[in-house]
Amino acid sequence: MTDSITLTGLRVNAHHGVYDFEKENGQDFVIDVTVWLDLLAAAASDDVTQTIHYGELAEQITDAAKHNPVDLIETVAERIASVVLAHPPALKVQVTVHKPQAPISVPFTDVAVQITRVRP
Repeated sequence: MTDSITLTGLRVNAHHGVYDFEKENGQDFVIDVTVWLDLLAAAASDDVTQTIHYGELAEQITDAAKHNPVDLIETVAERIASVVLAHPPALKVQVTVHKPQAPISVPFTDVAVQITRVRP
């Protein structure tokens, strides 16, 4: 699995969080995704149907992150991984969900969770 597609810095405003004010007000989340797949057939044929269309994938990822508020960004990351692995060419995915406006009482730049999942 040496071939991959990476989407970095997908931004969504969503209402995830443990606290009521997070669910009421919403906040920005930033998502990075790398999906491993075999790109040889797509490169040889120059045919987008032989790969994962990264524009469509970006929309699917952000849709998954925007809807159905949950408490944990871990849950959001798992949801996104499932969306990516639903594409038949996807063999493995790494998802990072950043929560740069998390309610943390000390100065910080970012907080994120990162998961890696492999097609069963």
